[in-house]
Amino acid sequence: MAYFNRHIDEHLRKWKDAPRHKPLLIRGARQVGKSTAVRELGKSFKYFIEINLEKQPTLRELFPENIDVKKTCEKLSGTLATPIIPGETLLFIDEIQTSKEAIMALRYFKEDYPELHVIAAGSLLEFTLEELPSFAVGRIRSLYMYPFSFDEFLMAQGLDLTIDFKKKANRDEPLPQKAHTDLVEQLRSFYLVGGMPAAVTEWIETRSYLEVAHVHHDIIDTYQDDFSRYRKRVSPVMLRQVLRSVALQVGNKFVCAQAVPETKSTFIKDALHLLSLAGLVHPVVHTAANGLPLGAEENGSYTKYLFFDLGVMQTMLDIPAADILTANEVDFVNKGGASEMFAGLEMIKYSDCFTKAESHYWQRPEKKSQAEVDYICAHSGKVLPIEVKASTQGGMQSLWIFLREHKLYNAVRTSLENFGQFYYYDKEADGVERHVEIIPLYALSNLQGVQLVKAPAEQK
Repeated sequence: MAYFNRHIDEHLRKWKDAPRHKPLLIRGARQVGKSTAVRELGKSFKYFIEINLEKQPTLRELFPENIDVKKTCEKLSGTLATPIIPGETLLFIDEIQTSKEAIMALRYFKEDYPELHVIAAGSLLEFTLEELPSFAVGRIRSLYMYPFSFDEFLMAQGLDLTIDFKKKANRDEPLPQKAHTDLVEQLRSFYLVGGMPAAVTEWIETRSYLEVAHVHHDIIDTYQDDFSRYRKRVSPVMLRQVLRSVALQVGNKFVCAQAVPETKSTFIKDALHLLSLAGLVHPVVHTAANGLPLGAEENGSYTKYLFFDLGVMQTMLDIPAADILTANEVDFVNKGGASEMFAGLEMIKYSDCFTKAESHYWQRPEKKSQAEVDYICAHSGKVLPIEVKASTQGGMQSLWIFLREHKLYNAVRTSLENFGQFYYYDKEADGVERHVEIIPLYALSNLQGVQLVKAPAEQK
């Protein structure tokens, strides 16, 4: 099977070539491509050893509480008839979550065998790590992995030049109309296929949305089978109901009463916590956003949730492919909160892979004067609001209120428009000028490189 390049490949190669490297722990939901990426990296080593502590439970005994990692490597080398030589061998410990001792042993690879390249991963790793809050802080480096981003989806189709062309576009030099239209059509496909590797592979091989939907159903079944392995206090039935409710409530503050009727909110929150640990939902937490860091002013009582994959969500909700493929731009973007979710997931996927991504939004608490901004992020040391819109249509009163109250100059609108910008003169603030950068939804990977415009006061 062909290997499709991922963003983390470059980080893995740099880790391999670094003169000093900590054991690497790859974290992410099941089936996002963790093991496949490590195996691809393994091809660049002379020797590659992969052990799976779930499929090979007898190997767990090689990771005792008082471990000598060099002796463990000697036993592994003899058992698997493969040399373990620093600089020439990559040791990959998969499904490490099945052994707390193996997780704790990673610290000793750093302390006693730092020259050896060691990577570990696991499907439900976060559940075990939650029970080991200080499992090896400073001695292990975590790398977070997610489903394919839109750019990775394009790369899988051999459209690397399109990505390069897109990344060079900006407000002063937007894309030619043909390139813009083609990317919007690719985006429509991505809304249906999503970023799970098995679904992307199926799409590239068959170009059949029906076959892709079958893969999505297989993925859903696999995740739901996992539910029985979660904490006993939350039933698999409730987890399925809450996960579906997250899909139905995407784009809105999550309301527990809508998830499982006549069930205490504490049980719903437990389910959300477990689904978050499994990587199936991502919280977007309210922040007052008066400054950085955004997390300093969080209010967890106002939380939205992103479903882990857009394509799987569309299949779970039985959204007909024709609804996406034939919809006009306004309906396409506004369909069931899908574009707001897409934007949120894209920003997570393009964030620093060595740090657990956090997402925030802003909402005005006063009921008589409600306002909400889809996303708030940090950019160039400043607070930057981001609104998801269909096109030039629709008001942006919430954004103007936020900018006015926080005395900010820059904002981003992401939509199906081409690259561009405009200035808004706020009449309610004595004609104060605001600047809005327009970034197409398909180009959110450009967001980090955007140069914010200086406010008039900063230009003096």
